[in-house]
Amino acid sequence: MPQLKDNHEVIVVSTSFFSPPSRSNPIIYMRRPILLLSILIAFFAIILTYYKPDILQILTTYTGTTILTLTTHLTSLTTNPNITTPSHMNTAKTTMSRTLHHAKITPHLSSTRGHSDHGWLNTYHSFSFANWYHPSYTSFGSLRVLNEDRVKPQSGFPTHPHRDFEIFSYILSGELTHRDSMLTKGAEGDNVSPDQFYRMKRGDIQFTTGGTGIAHSEFNEHRRDTVHFLQIWALPWKRGLKPRYHTRRFSEEDKRKGFVTILSPLKGGVDATAEQEAKAEAVVEGTIPIHADFLMGAGIITGGDKFEWIVGGRGNVTEQNKRKVFVHLPMTKGGKASIRLDGRDDAVLKEGDGAFIEGVNKGDKLWVESVGEVEAEIVVLDTA
Repeated sequence: MPQLKDNHEVIVVSTSFFSPPSRSNPIIYMRRPILLLSILIAFFAIILTYYKPDILQILTTYTGTTILTLTTHLTSLTTNPNITTPSHMNTAKTTMSRTLHHAKITPHLSSTRGHSDHGWLNTYHSFSFANWYHPSYTSFGSLRVLNEDRVKPQSGFPTHPHRDFEIFSYILSGELTHRDSMLTKGAEGDNVSPDQFYRMKRGDIQFTTGGTGIAHSEFNEHRRDTVHFLQIWALPWKRGLKPRYHTRRFSEEDKRKGFVTILSPLKGGVDATAEQEAKAEAVVEGTIPIHADFLMGAGIITGGDKFEWIVGGRGNVTEQNKRKVFVHLPMTKGGKASIRLDGRDDAVLKEGDGAFIEGVNKGDKLWVESVGEVEAEIVVLDTA
């Protein structure tokens, strides 16, 4: 061992550990390039799996047949049934296929809604209404009003007029009595039509075409129970329509199986004939017709499950592109319900929240997942 003058030992350290691999050993020297090439090929194969059509078009245009042959080979590797794909890659691919990359989702938190408590009426406004105004929340497509109301027993809205709006009430709990202005209290009987008198309960929808003018009252005539409902208004495609009522009940059992379409456009659309208006048939069988390029759906999703909403329905709307969808989660479970939209962590809604979904097209799939402690009842409003 060499000695220094101060008797410290000289420590000899091999530099081979810090030095590049020797060219004299080809296996060691080629290990890093092969590893890097393998990573690049794997990355390219994954990208090609998700974006094959676009990439092939680019490669054909700019790089010619040589690279196109390589991409075809890589595609065969990723699609060969004899090659097992790791489970985590399958999961990633499934998640990617369900994501609306082109859509913008903006939550509308419950805390940003308008709120008024009148004693007999406790109401929240998702859009500007009555004395509450917010410039960011005036309308969304045809959707103009979404109020979440609770009305105490033996109180309600006295006779009032509507004009040139499509108005519908979705009952969440309790009961709400609709009475046309031409029918006085106490005059109800077996021969009275639902248009004149109807006591709505959970699952019922009461729909009004205001048109040239209509007047009715909505009262909670129950002795004890508060009624909880959504009041929604949409702009019709033209003014001066003939006033009309529709009332229908939608099965809770069906809502637990998937989204149930409740409203869809009137057959004939904006140019509907007098005969089509009289028949009042919607483009989706079993739904209530609305004078707008508009769909409404509702579903009840148990925790951990998810439902799919097809934007624009299945060939049922006029406007195919750049549609808008508003999702609302009513306050029905004491704050325990929660949903996630499109698998996005920044689109998780709690009770009372809503979300604006923009830039979607007919046929796009919106996944709504229940992620709370209890089931979630959701309303979807799909508009041009």
